[in-house]
Amino acid sequence: MLALSAEGILPKVDYAIFADTGWEPKSVYAHLNRLEREIAEPAGIPVLRVSSGNIRADALDPDRRFASMPLHILNKGGETGMTRRQCTGEYKVKSIKKKIRELLGFPYPSRIPRGMFVEQWVGISTDEFHRAKDSDVKYMRNRHPLIEMGWSRSDCVRYLTSLGLADTPRSSCLGCPSRGNAQWRHIRNTSPSEWADVVEFDAAIRKGNARAAAGNRLLGEAFLHRSRVPLGEAPIDHVTAAERAAQQQELGTGEEDAEELEQGVLDGCSPWACRGEAEPVQDDFGLAS
Repeated sequence: MLALSAEGILPKVDYAIFADTGWEPKSVYAHLNRLEREIAEPAGIPVLRVSSGNIRADALDPDRRFASMPLHILNKGGETGMTRRQCTGEYKVKSIKKKIRELLGFPYPSRIPRGMFVEQWVGISTDEFHRAKDSDVKYMRNRHPLIEMGWSRSDCVRYLTSLGLADTPRSSCLGCPSRGNAQWRHIRNTSPSEWADVVEFDAAIRKGNARAAAGNRLLGEAFLHRSRVPLGEAPIDHVTAAERAAQQQELGTGEEDAEELEQGVLDGCSPWACRGEAEPVQDDFGLAS
């Protein structure tokens, strides 16, 4: 959407906002720097980076209140579940709303005058039109330009490729539990330092985040990988049915990203379309009913 706006295909936006969890892959930060340098700055569009903290550091700090990640849980009796997903709201939505209030001139707790609002563009494509929602606050009105244009993820990929941005990475925390095998393999095979980082983090959250572990312990153990085994031992080389289907689709049409279903549906984190929303939920200390 930023490129479409910079090129004049869409109206020029006043600002582009990136919510930084503090633990994105290196490739995401490098890509953001490139977008800002090559696309946003020449078009006169400020890119604002906002943050509510570093999600990795916060999870390991027993003295800090932590908005939990959707960790995969294996209870002592063999039952499975997930911890409650609060991270998107805390580390993305909250920081964006705070910045928008500042831009309007009414930072919290100031009351925003009736009728004053921003039009916020959310980059949901036709593949996930069901995720398009209205804002939950009156001072923000959501708009979905890609859906209005009838663009699918494939259309976006073709457009980015035409701009020399075919290698655009998906934004999500490095250790996001919603990652699929293809992305875990990509981290392991291309960035040994980041792989070591997520394996270390996975071991550190076995009893939940540090604050929870210091108080009421989980009924079982927490893991980053959906197999619920330590990440360094997880079966990430297994090619899932979704990944095979995407590869077959690519061979059949030549239009789809080979890992679209594996990475596109399950991976990536948009502030208003987190793909973890559909996952089963467990409360912080045991299985939910």
